Amino acid sequence: MLRHRNGCVRVCLLILSTGILAGCASSSVSDLTIQITPAFALVSTGQKFQFTAVTTVSNPGGFLWEVNGVVGGSPSTGTITTDGLYTAPNTPIPQAILIGVRNQSAQSTVSIYDPTHPPAGSVTTTQNPLVVSYTLAIPASASAQVQFGTDTSYGLFTSAVPSTTGGSITILVAGMRASTTYHMQAVTTLADGTQLKDADHTFSTGAIPASLPNITTELTGVGTPSPGIELLSLTLNGPQTALTAVATDLAGNVIWYYDLPTGAYPFPIKLLPNGHMLLVTAGTLDDIREIDLAGNIIHEVTLNTINQSLAQSLTWGIAELNHDMLMLPNGHLILLANVAQSVSNVPGVPAGTEVTGNALIDWDLQLGQAVWTWSTFDHLALTHAPYGISDWTHGNALAYSPDDGNLLFSMRNQNWVVKINYQDGEGDGSILWRFGPGGDFTLPNGQAPIEWNYGQHYVTIQSPNSSGIFNLMLFNNGNNRLVDANNDVCGTPGFIACYSSVPIFQLNEYNKTASVLWEDKLDPAYSVCCGDALVLPNGDVEFDVALDVNSPNLSYIEEVAQTEAPELIWRMNVQGQLSYRGFRIPSLYPGVTWPANTTQSASVASAHH
Repeated sequence: MLRHRNGCVRVCLLILSTGILAGCASSSVSDLTIQITPAFALVSTGQKFQFTAVTTVSNPGGFLWEVNGVVGGSPSTGTITTDGLYTAPNTPIPQAILIGVRNQSAQSTVSIYDPTHPPAGSVTTTQNPLVVSYTLAIPASASAQVQFGTDTSYGLFTSAVPSTTGGSITILVAGMRASTTYHMQAVTTLADGTQLKDADHTFSTGAIPASLPNITTELTGVGTPSPGIELLSLTLNGPQTALTAVATDLAGNVIWYYDLPTGAYPFPIKLLPNGHMLLVTAGTLDDIREIDLAGNIIHEVTLNTINQSLAQSLTWGIAELNHDMLMLPNGHLILLANVAQSVSNVPGVPAGTEVTGNALIDWDLQLGQAVWTWSTFDHLALTHAPYGISDWTHGNALAYSPDDGNLLFSMRNQNWVVKINYQDGEGDGSILWRFGPGGDFTLPNGQAPIEWNYGQHYVTIQSPNSSGIFNLMLFNNGNNRLVDANNDVCGTPGFIACYSSVPIFQLNEYNKTASVLWEDKLDPAYSVCCGDALVLPNGDVEFDVALDVNSPNLSYIEEVAQTEAPELIWRMNVQGQLSYRGFRIPSLYPGVTWPANTTQSASVASAHH
C-alpha cells in the first residue's frame, strides 16, 4: 500500500477591472523591505478595507501609511490608520488611488465603486451554445449572482460569486434550453446587505450541434415532483455523436451538456460543491476531468499519468478508470479502476489465469500523484466469486463516511458493499465489514436471503450519521437473487422471476445486524445492470432502471412517494441510449434549488406501481 500526504498549492490571481491593470505591489530590488497586500482593491464609497505590509526586516516602530503620498490620507482620497485600515471617501473619484508606506516604493491600487452608478455588466458567448459568460465589477466583500429566465420575471438563479478584494468577476450562466431567448440580470449584494441590480440583458441560445437523446417525461397526477433537474450519464447505444453528459429539466428539455469527443461517454458525471462537473470518461477516452459549466477543463488526470505515479512504489498498474469517483472534502479524488493479476493456488482455477479486480487510488490534485492505494487482491479472498473468477469483483460505486473518514465500496460481482479502513488516508485498507449474502451482517427471519443485495449499484448513506447505527440505500439489481432458505435462485424453473428493488437498510455496526426499513419492489422490472437510487429532499425516492429486460432499448427514471405502497409521481423515459446513471440534483449551482417546472398533465401507467 502506498501512503503519504503532504503538499502545498500556490495560487496566482489576476484581477482586471475597467481602467486598471494592477501588478505585484513590491519595492525595487535596491530597497526591498516590504510588500503591500493586496495589490489591488475595488471598494465602495465609505467602505473600510484592510491593507497589510509584510516586511523582510524587523520594524517594531510600525509604518507611516500614505494615500496618494499623504501620510494618513485625506477626506477626498480616503484615510488610512497606522495599522493599514483604509476608509474610502464618501464621494467617488474617477482616478486610481495609491496606497503606500513612507520611504518605500511598494504601492497598492484602489478604485472607488460608486453604488449610485454601478458599472454595467456584459454578456458574451462561450464554447457551449447553452452557456453564457456574464462579467461584472463588484466591490470588496460583495457578491453577485445572476437571475435569468425566458422573461423579466426570471425565476432561475446562479450561485452567488463573492469577491474579497473586489474587481471583475465572471459568472457562467447555464440551465437554458436550446434556440431560446433568455433575459438575465446580475444582482450585487454589498457588504452592508444593499442589493444593486444591473440592467436586463438578453441572450439567444444556439442550437445543439449533436444528436439529442430521445427523452420524454410523464406525470401521474399523484403528488408533486421534488424540485431540481436531472443529471444523466448516458452510454452510446445509438449514434456515436449523441450527447451523453446531459442535464435536463423535469420536462425532459436538455438545458446543459458537455460535448465529449466522438465515441466517448461519461462513466459517470457528478456535480461538485464548487459548481464544476467531475467525470470519468470511457469509450474513446480514459481519463478523469473536472470541467466548468462552459466545458473548460480545470483538471485532467490521464491513465498514463496515474500509472507513472503508481510505478514509483508499486508493482502493479491499472487497466482503466471506470464506474465511479469521489471528490473528498480535502479536495483529493478517490479513483476507481480495474487492475488485472495472474493468479495461482486458487482451487479449480488454472495457474496463470488472469483475473480482473479493482483498485482504489487517492489522488492528490495539488501534488499530482497517488498518496494512498488499495487493491482487492490484497484484501479479498479469490475463493469468493459468486459470478466467476474472470470479472471477479466489478466495483461500481463509492461513498465517503464523514463520521470516521472511511470508504464504502460496492462490488457488483461480490454481491457486497464493504467498508474500508481509509481514515482519511491514514488507514491500513483493511475491510471493516462486508454487507450482503455471506458477509458479516444478519437480516431478520423472513428477510434473508431474498432481501440481500445482489449485483447492486450506487450506494448512499441516508441518515445524518454515517457510522454506528445508520441507513444505507442502494439499487438492488437482483441478479441471481436467492429466494428461500434452500438458496434457490430466481428465474430457475419452479421459482419466481428475478426482479430489481430499491431498499433502504438500517445497519447496526455494533452487533452486525441489519433490516429493511423501506423498499420498493419493482417486480416485474428487472434491470440486469447499472442504475442508482436516492432519497430526494421532499422525502420521495428516485431511481434509475437502466436495463430492464422487459423494456428493451429503454431506460427509465422514476420518482415515487416513500409510502408503504410506493406511488409513482414522475417518470423520465430515455429511448435508444442506456442511462448508466440518472438522478435529481437541485440545480446546476451548489446551494441553489430550481423549481420543478414539469407542467405536463398526461398520466402514465407503470408496470410495477
